[in-house]
Amino acid sequence: MSKFAVEHVKRVHSVVHDRMGADRIGSGNRITRSWIRCLNEYQLNPDSCAEPEVVAPVELQERQERLADVQAVAKVEMANLYQQLAGSGYAIMLTDREGVLLNYFGDPAFTHAASKTGLMQGAVWSERVQGTNGMGTCLVERRPLTVHQDEHYLSRNIGLSCAAAPIFDHEGELVGVLDASGESRLAQQHTLALVSMSVQMIENRVFLHQFRHDFILRFHNRPEFVGTLSEGAIALSVTGTVLAASRAALSLLGYTHPGEIVGRDVCELFNLTFSGLVDSSVRRAYHPVPIFEVRTNARFFAVVYQPVATIGARRSTRADSALTPPASALDALHLGDPTMRANIETAKRVMERNVAIVLLGETGSGKERFARAMHLSGSRAARPFVAINCASIPESLVESELFGYRAGAFTGASKEGQRGKLLQANGGTLFLDEIGDMPVALQARLLRVLEEREVIPLGGEAPVKLDIRLISATHCDLEKKIESGEFREDLYYRLQGVTFTLPPLRERHDRTALIRQLALEESDAGCPVELDDSLLALLERQRWPGNLRQLRHLLRTMIALRESDRLTVHDLPPEYRRNLADVDSAAQAPAAEPAMAPPSAAAPVAAAASAAIPAGARPAAGLNAFECAEREVLLQELKRHQWNLSGVARDLNISRNTLYRKLQRLNIEHPDKSLFH
Repeated sequence: MSKFAVEHVKRVHSVVHDRMGADRIGSGNRITRSWIRCLNEYQLNPDSCAEPEVVAPVELQERQERLADVQAVAKVEMANLYQQLAGSGYAIMLTDREGVLLNYFGDPAFTHAASKTGLMQGAVWSERVQGTNGMGTCLVERRPLTVHQDEHYLSRNIGLSCAAAPIFDHEGELVGVLDASGESRLAQQHTLALVSMSVQMIENRVFLHQFRHDFILRFHNRPEFVGTLSEGAIALSVTGTVLAASRAALSLLGYTHPGEIVGRDVCELFNLTFSGLVDSSVRRAYHPVPIFEVRTNARFFAVVYQPVATIGARRSTRADSALTPPASALDALHLGDPTMRANIETAKRVMERNVAIVLLGETGSGKERFARAMHLSGSRAARPFVAINCASIPESLVESELFGYRAGAFTGASKEGQRGKLLQANGGTLFLDEIGDMPVALQARLLRVLEEREVIPLGGEAPVKLDIRLISATHCDLEKKIESGEFREDLYYRLQGVTFTLPPLRERHDRTALIRQLALEESDAGCPVELDDSLLALLERQRWPGNLRQLRHLLRTMIALRESDRLTVHDLPPEYRRNLADVDSAAQAPAAEPAMAPPSAAAPVAAAASAAIPAGARPAAGLNAFECAEREVLLQELKRHQWNLSGVARDLNISRNTLYRKLQRLNIEHPDKSLFH
């Protein structure tokens, strides 16, 4: 036995017998507790050289079959995790609840040495057999942990560094452990974070698969996190009874065990009925809707997904009485416009193929809405949908946001590193909005990623394999940007597999139906708001320069300030009501005599708007009623923020580039500065 092994055995006995060595180990009581168990309960000798215990092939196969659902999902996540740690000498392992190693992804540089310590399929890594180790001790402690080198109990294992996290099923039962083990000399906390994230993904995907034939409520307290690994998921019966809940769901709601909510009606948890939840999800094209938790009144955002086996068919549920759900999120976007119908039919044909997609359309025309519907309608619906606005991120941060970085990659970098958007979207969909505003230097890196289907984080050396569906969107004319040298031609042709042009709101033939749908989406769940005919007619006739975004913001304001659940012209904000009246009067005025020049339709609009806007900030002629109203509201926001453009853009949820374009289009100038450019 080596001198180092002898010292290790002495230290183990010292810690166990006098319990004075906990501080010297550097990992707290969990290691001490484990060493005490190993010596006193299991009667293991720290310097044992016994051969690794391995189960028979038949038993291994039986154990693998018992965890078939978990294994099918875990293999994908293990491969992803292995790629992230490739080159660092780690092996990725999955054990069952008794510590038997079921699957193994090994770094070639580590495989041979690992087999000597028993890191192989069928090997038993319970604490009782292998002493203190990542997999076995994690099974006992039931929480993520690291066991680094001489924290292992057996001296033969002190060359290993292990990071392990437990996997639980929907009943809260421990089913196995995911572990990353290597010969690193440094305890890598970021490795434990990556393992824990992979476990969360495994649990979520297994849950969604096991309850795919039931209704599933997916929620989070931030709408952009619905559909990501941090979301909560609750399985519901056809009557709205809770069947099961994921660990994340329990954590978000403040419960500790599934038994606390299983069997209860969903309306006992949230402030609306099951049918209201289902109808709201359908009306909003499966976009998250706000709901409130009954006990604390905490706000969440949620979507209810239909059972997979019966999607598109009529269901015998309490939600049936309102309407038959559309077959998919894409179908929910079809309200009668022929251009949208053609877009949807084409999208269905290409969304499962490796075809690049570009969405063209004016700002606010619903490009992200369409991209998300494609994601939710395909086989990647349970995987992440990650959206990034290339125009809203400072150029200096775009690269790290997209590609991520390793710990210490640059000054100010997080100690744990960061997974970029590309890796966050791995297995799912990445939506790059405003792709035309991506810096040219970064376009070259994106092109290489698309060609090679792998990414190297900043400061990293080993490439990570990538499986994403990429959807790009822009309001720009990319061909003109190519001519001016602002966009790479080779990237343009790589992105342009199928191009969809989304019509602006003023050109859509389904405006009336769309206005009604957005009003329903903005209504409180289970309490729809109606629009009277006169209001609907006025809204339908407008040009809507801000498209769906402008319409949605107007409806949201009207619904928030309403006095009843039936909206009329009188519910319009004052500036809209005044300008609409001017436009309506101009439209109904008698025709001028032939000998006279026809009056300008913009004149009464401009006059009304001019009277409402302070001197020194008057709009130029030619703005229509809604543009004048939009200009006035924007001026008020600018004054409220003391002309801080970053603050205004943040409050309006738009990029600074978009805000600059609005200022130019609406002829807004700072009182002490020239027109914005």
